[in-house]
Amino acid sequence: MKIQHLCLSASTLVIGWCGVAVAQTVTTGPSSGELAEVVVTAERRHTDLQQTPISATVLSGGDLANLGVFSIDQLQFATPGATVNNFGQGNDFNIRGVGKAEHNSQTTVGVVTYRDGVATFPGYFQGEPYYDIANIQILRGPQGTFGGQNATGGAVLVNTNDPVIGGGYTGYGSGQIGNSHDYAVQGAINLPINDTLAARFAFNSESRDSFYNITGPNGGPYAGNPGNLREASGRFGLLWKPDDALSVLLKIDYNYLDFGAYPADPYYATEDLFHIGVNSPQLALDRFGRAALKIDYVLPDGITLRSVTGYQKGNTSYQADLDGTNGLINVGGVPIPVPNDFFSDTVDETLWSEEFNVISPDTGFLTWIAGVYFDHDVYNFLPPYQFLIATPLVVPSDPTTEYRLQGTNPNQAWAGFGQLSFQLSTAWQLQIGARYTDAKTTNHVDVLQFGLPISDQQSQKFTNTSGKVSLNWTINPNNFAYAFVSTGFRPGGLNVPVGLGTPTAFDSEKLTSFELGWKNTSFGGHLRTQLDSFYYHYKNFQVIVGYPQFPTFGFELNNPNPTHIYGVEAQTQAVFGNFSFDAGTAFMHSELGQFYATDPRIPAVTPCDPENGPSSPSCVNLTGHSQTYAPNFTFNIGTQYKIAMGAEDSLTPRVNFGYVGPQWATLFQNEALGDHLAGRDIWGAQLAWTHAHYVTTLYSTNVNDLHYVSALNSGLRFAGYPRQYGIRFLATF
Repeated sequence: MKIQHLCLSASTLVIGWCGVAVAQTVTTGPSSGELAEVVVTAERRHTDLQQTPISATVLSGGDLANLGVFSIDQLQFATPGATVNNFGQGNDFNIRGVGKAEHNSQTTVGVVTYRDGVATFPGYFQGEPYYDIANIQILRGPQGTFGGQNATGGAVLVNTNDPVIGGGYTGYGSGQIGNSHDYAVQGAINLPINDTLAARFAFNSESRDSFYNITGPNGGPYAGNPGNLREASGRFGLLWKPDDALSVLLKIDYNYLDFGAYPADPYYATEDLFHIGVNSPQLALDRFGRAALKIDYVLPDGITLRSVTGYQKGNTSYQADLDGTNGLINVGGVPIPVPNDFFSDTVDETLWSEEFNVISPDTGFLTWIAGVYFDHDVYNFLPPYQFLIATPLVVPSDPTTEYRLQGTNPNQAWAGFGQLSFQLSTAWQLQIGARYTDAKTTNHVDVLQFGLPISDQQSQKFTNTSGKVSLNWTINPNNFAYAFVSTGFRPGGLNVPVGLGTPTAFDSEKLTSFELGWKNTSFGGHLRTQLDSFYYHYKNFQVIVGYPQFPTFGFELNNPNPTHIYGVEAQTQAVFGNFSFDAGTAFMHSELGQFYATDPRIPAVTPCDPENGPSSPSCVNLTGHSQTYAPNFTFNIGTQYKIAMGAEDSLTPRVNFGYVGPQWATLFQNEALGDHLAGRDIWGAQLAWTHAHYVTTLYSTNVNDLHYVSALNSGLRFAGYPRQYGIRFLATF
């Protein structure tokens, strides 16, 4: 989001398909209309994306605005092979069918997000908005050497703008007015303090009414929050550079994100997605902060010592109507009463992390990097028993209808990693990287299971060595090819007891990737493309099924046989004078190995062995089924043309299109239970008038107003964003 003459001779369409990983930006280079170099930091160095053995999409802050991407949800329409399924208190972010498929805290993410060099919370707090962004790097495939655990599917590196010493009082301010009473403001200012010190302050705020028309209990009025958005975020950065050797960068963020609610209705509902009924309170509130401290020191011999320290603390509170109705459901036009199932929790999370690198100079026969990493992450499910599932909620605090939980789940991990790069000749390079990880998770939890007290005191440790071996070929200054084998690792976790003794922990996931890639720059730097193919051997996929020996309860375990995923990806970007476009596509196939399981949504008492079954009405043979959240096809394209209207004026129309193909929300592929998520084809458009330092933009996202199911969780279907439109004003100084 790339051979030269081959693509051009085939057809104009192929130009848009012969590529995968260039920045989607209209930024031009030194020559008029020439693409600027795109820099990535995936290997802890600043390298040219076109000369780096990785499949990635890089988006600048301007690209995000052009593409209508303001949070993680919209990334799936701007990069190949990605899906984001938002179900409220978290999301399932998958790249190439690998990431996260279970909606709980014991299953960590498989696509890790870094913010300014710090790995963020591995589950909660996924709705942080994008503002004052330098770039976002979406890295596809396991990042076993540098991303470590939780990067089996890939990684997302979010880099915000740094203070600039000697940069003057520069910045921007913007405002937005849209439908659904959407009002937003954001801005940033660079503050030069002296010749060694500068600060930067950025903020973002948005208020928007709900998209939903909600009726309350038994069809009456609903008095709760229908999903009104109220959010405010701020960031302070401070850069101190007393000399050429030392650089100290501190960034502090705080986010107050009141999403109001995530209304949802049952998978079998026939009404419009935005017309639902509820009879329980709803809440979706995240409050969290982050401090990131990066210190670089360059020794006289050119070796860089780097420390990146992170501290993050937050609270998430959530309430939802688990049955998704207002007490009545229409069956053949007849209102039928249904139970009032309810969920509520409030959780604190605190995450400390430290990474230390020793980095060689960038040139020479041998370049290298060595590092260590440590983090300590604690979930605190607050007392008294504020984690609650009421099935149904008949009388408040009736223990016979409630599942309650309180306690802590501390996790810690440490790792040592390194990479050697041998410049065998001017054309050939060999890279070898490895990472050893030691992870531990512990439960200090008390459960009240429908009145039965259960104490959960257990711990489990997971270790792994992952890495990457890559052979890179610089064919000429405009063509680069690579072939590598890389591995990834996601730690296992603990199952909470259900009164049958201490359950077995689920094991770590392990993925081996084989990838070939080719990157090309042509037409004097006006067109960049990339093409890659990959093959995955994916072991121990983590999934919740019916308890094998007593399937009345859900239980998380591992697929006993490997899943195989393979595909090709292509991406391109071009600037020819005032015309520019970007496009990307991915074709993928996935297939489970032999695996039997009981669907936990269907009552059953017959044992079901994951390896041998036997197959029965309740013990489903999943062999050959597709991986969850792994669409066979995705495609995105955007194009714009700048119309000059004088020395300081221009008019730029732009059209975007993103398609994410059909996918399965569970391995059971039971359409009758809503498992099939239809394809999503989303159009966007904008018209921007630029006058000197001012830009006025008419915009619309989801122009076709597609009402689509974006996620399935606990039998509920969650809607994606409907059409939004409005006007945006931007001033730079």
